[in-house]
Amino acid sequence: MRPRLLPTSPTLALSLAIAFSLAGGLSAADTAFTIQKTSSGGLVIQHEGKPFAEYVVDQGNKPYLAPVFGPTGKQMTRSYPMKTVDGEQHDHPHHRGICFGLEDTAGFDTWAEKATFEEQLKNPKQADKAKARLAALGAIKHREYKEIKAGDKSAVVTAVSDILDVNGKKLMEEQHTITFTVTSDTRVIDFDIDFIASEGPVKLGDKKDSGFSIRVPTSMAVKSGLGTPGGTIINSDGIKDTDAWAKRAKWCDYSGPVEGETLGVAMLNHPSSFRYPTPWHVRDYGLFTANPFGTQSLDKTQPDGTVELKKDEHLKLRHRLIFHKGDAKSAGIESAWEAYSKTDRK
Repeated sequence: MRPRLLPTSPTLALSLAIAFSLAGGLSAADTAFTIQKTSSGGLVIQHEGKPFAEYVVDQGNKPYLAPVFGPTGKQMTRSYPMKTVDGEQHDHPHHRGICFGLEDTAGFDTWAEKATFEEQLKNPKQADKAKARLAALGAIKHREYKEIKAGDKSAVVTAVSDILDVNGKKLMEEQHTITFTVTSDTRVIDFDIDFIASEGPVKLGDKKDSGFSIRVPTSMAVKSGLGTPGGTIINSDGIKDTDAWAKRAKWCDYSGPVEGETLGVAMLNHPSSFRYPTPWHVRDYGLFTANPFGTQSLDKTQPDGTVELKKDEHLKLRHRLIFHKGDAKSAGIESAWEAYSKTDRK
C-alpha cells in the first residue's frame, strides 16, 4: 500500500505564500483560530487570542507539542525539560509534552534522547549501557509542512518528518495531520499519523518504551510526590490506576488537580488504528502512552509484536486527545469515543 500524501498544488503553494506574508503569521487575525510561525520554524496555535499549543521542531530529537493548554486556560503538559519549574518532577527528560517515539526503528531509538543518558554516563556501573544506547540513538527530523490552515472552526497542520539513524541516514518517513478544535467545555486535538517505509523494508521492534505520548502535569499524576492527593487513571473497561498499565482499551483517561481545578485528558483510540484496541503504557507518575508496538514487552504471555513494513507500505495511528473539565465520567468520555469511532480517519 502506497503512502497517502497531500498534494502540493499551485493553489496551496500560493495560499501558503500569502499566509506567510501576513506580518510573520500563517493565518489572518479575523478567524477564531490563528497560527503564527516561530523563529525556529515551529508554530504557535491560538484560539480567540488565547494560547492553545506550540508545535516545536528544533529541540530534543523529535517534534512535539508543548505547552498545551486546556479548556480553562491551565497548562495540561509538564514543563520539564523545556523549562525547570519548582515543584515539578524532573525525571525522564525525553517526555516532552505530546510526542511520538519508538525505541526500535530498524535498531535505532527515537523514544529516548541524549539527555536521557547523561546521569547514567557518570555512573561507572551504568556507563557502558548508556554508551551503547547513545550509539543507537536516532531522530525524527521535521522536513516540511504540507498544510497549515486556520479558520473559525479548526486549525490544521500537516507535517512530514524523516526518521533517521544515529548517522543521519533516512530509515523511513512519517507524516501527521494535527487538527485542533474547541467546544464549550473541551479542547480537542486529533492526531492522524502515518509511517511510511519510503526507503525499503523496515522493522519496528516490540518495545515497552514506544508510542504516542503525553506527559501530564505533576499535580495530576496518581503519585505526584507533592504530598497532596493526586489524580486518577481509568480506561474504557473501568480499570484504574496502576492496574490499567499494559491493558488494551478503546480509550484511557488521566484526570486530577491542576491549579485548584479538577481537569483531565482522555486519549481515544480509533478502530482504524494499528492494533486497535491499543495497550496503554500509562504510569502513576504521569506518563500516558498508547503503545500498540509493545505486545510481549508489555505482557510476557503475548507473542513478539515486531512488525516489518514492506517498501512503500504504511502503518497508521489514529488518536484523539480531549482536554476536559472534571473526570472521565463527568466529561462523557465514553460517548465522546462513540462519536469519534464513527468518524472517517483515512
